[in-house]
Amino acid sequence: MSWPAVLCWLTVLLDGYDLVVLGAAIPTLLERHHLGMTASTATFAATFSLVGVAVGAALSGPFADRRGRRTTLLSSIALFSVATALLPTAGSLGVFDAYRFAAGLGLGACLPTALTVMAERVPPGRRALASTLTMTGYHTGAVLTSLLALRFVPRWEPLFFLGGAAGLLLLPLVWLRLPESAAFLDLRSEPREPLRAFMTRPRLVMTLGVWAGSFMGLLLVYGLNTWLPTLMRTAGYSMSSSLTLLLVLNAGAIVGLLVAGMVADRRGIKATVVVWFGVAAVLLATLSLTFTSSLVLDAVVFVTGVFVFSAQVLIYAYVTAAYPTDVRATALGLTASVGRLGAIFGPALTGLLVVAGSAHPWGFYFFAAVAVLGAAALAVVPRVPAAGSRRGIPLERRMSDE
Repeated sequence: MSWPAVLCWLTVLLDGYDLVVLGAAIPTLLERHHLGMTASTATFAATFSLVGVAVGAALSGPFADRRGRRTTLLSSIALFSVATALLPTAGSLGVFDAYRFAAGLGLGACLPTALTVMAERVPPGRRALASTLTMTGYHTGAVLTSLLALRFVPRWEPLFFLGGAAGLLLLPLVWLRLPESAAFLDLRSEPREPLRAFMTRPRLVMTLGVWAGSFMGLLLVYGLNTWLPTLMRTAGYSMSSSLTLLLVLNAGAIVGLLVAGMVADRRGIKATVVVWFGVAAVLLATLSLTFTSSLVLDAVVFVTGVFVFSAQVLIYAYVTAAYPTDVRATALGLTASVGRLGAIFGPALTGLLVVAGSAHPWGFYFFAAVAVLGAAALAVVPRVPAAGSRRGIPLERRMSDE
């Protein structure tokens, strides 16, 4: 494996680390009333962080398409690392929230930029696998945070010091071992498309389709990771079983990422992501049933994880394959940014069902409907030919010629 692949994987790992770190610290922060924190202020900090991620993703794309992928990645890692390391030193809730927002800005830029780098370092026929393999770092980071939390909590400060230190250690490696994208360098002297090009034909349908699909995909990812234990608990399963199912779900996600990329590169990304969302919808609806066998339940949850999480990542792979080099980072950044809005709304909407006492079975019906909408959104976008296909002209070339 090459240095760029390792460095991009480690960058995405930081995003997965941050996914869990605040949640692991919040119980202790509330118990100690750190800085006067309450449940509502903790919720605000978590939401404000996700808003920062959405803003960072939206801003990173145009910056990466103009200043380069390498510069953008270095800047975003530095911002996340410094803000995360400083968080335990915050003297007020306002400063605490500001550090979380700044860390979110950095992380929001990290993921789409890393995926863009990987897409431009592999042949077009391997971009789906490159995206899904890179995204395994996301789930690895989440697992790593969970293990560290078991080691340190109730001492929450080391979790943020270690996260910041990891990013700062990554910076010199990126500086020394990550060259600028050759595809970006080849385009430096060519005119670039304005942002409005994303909303003009023939790209309008494609842009709206991937945005809607990304919104639905991350709504599922964050909604399930937040509420699955609660949904299963209200269905009558034990607390230990409900928590174990979250681990089973994410284990399935890692397997799904490995399988989905290979299938998409062979069969076509659009067709694969539509099927993936469709199967996810059926499996999510199936979880509304009551299972008497824990083995069968674990199997259904595992397979659900296989399809749900990789469906979202395949959307990123589609964007890297469908958009030309001069706007690829912008397209991916905006797609990730819209998706992060789904990450904000997903847990909130599911929480309303929990409060209303309708979490089971309607929570799973809600998630199934979201997956159907994700499939519908991707069904309308143009097809990117599978690797080795002799039919048609690659979408990127068609658009570059227009």
